[in-house]
Amino acid sequence: MPKKDQTVDGQNITGTGWVYSEEVKKHFFEPQNFVIKAPIDYSGLGMVGSPACGDMMKVWIKVDSKSEKIKNFSWQTFGCASAIASTSMLSVMVTENGGLTISQALEITPRHILDRLGGLPNRKVHCSVLGDKALQAAINDYFRRTNQVSRITFQGSRVIDKKLNITDKDIEEAVKSGAKTFKEVQQKTKVGTGDPNCIPEAEELVKFYLEKYS
Repeated sequence: MPKKDQTVDGQNITGTGWVYSEEVKKHFFEPQNFVIKAPIDYSGLGMVGSPACGDMMKVWIKVDSKSEKIKNFSWQTFGCASAIASTSMLSVMVTENGGLTISQALEITPRHILDRLGGLPNRKVHCSVLGDKALQAAINDYFRRTNQVSRITFQGSRVIDKKLNITDKDIEEAVKSGAKTFKEVQQKTKVGTGDPNCIPEAEELVKFYLEKYS
């Protein structure tokens, strides 16, 4: 660990930049809403990352259909202390005080998670970004399951199946999570079942991502 005021690569780095806050340590040693077994009853599932490439987060949300409040947020994370603490804190933020509505939950940013944790070391900030993406993926899955595809939101993605609003990122995540063939990707994402005309493009994307992550 660098000593206080040590210079690394021409930059001044203090020891505090490498120290976990008490809140981070609390959520790492006593993670909230963590589950060993995947829940059976849930409204949406979101997964980002890959254990082969680094941190992976999988979250399940339970949504009250009348109020659209998120009543339950269960999760599993493969990764470091920052990844675990970030997901734990996110689960608390979403469900505290009776639960956030979907609209409110979509307003959560990585900065909100960082602030509640009291910060993270610079090299670990990406962990809070993963949590934000996993939550959005779970909400998008809820929209698909409840036939509200017009409400699905994207960040830097290209829509492949325009009937079901399935993007290239959805296909990429399916491959990263273990799908080895187009059929397996289709089972995970339903790509091509809404718009069969997109299947050739989807198949090419599957081949591309398989080569990329092999």
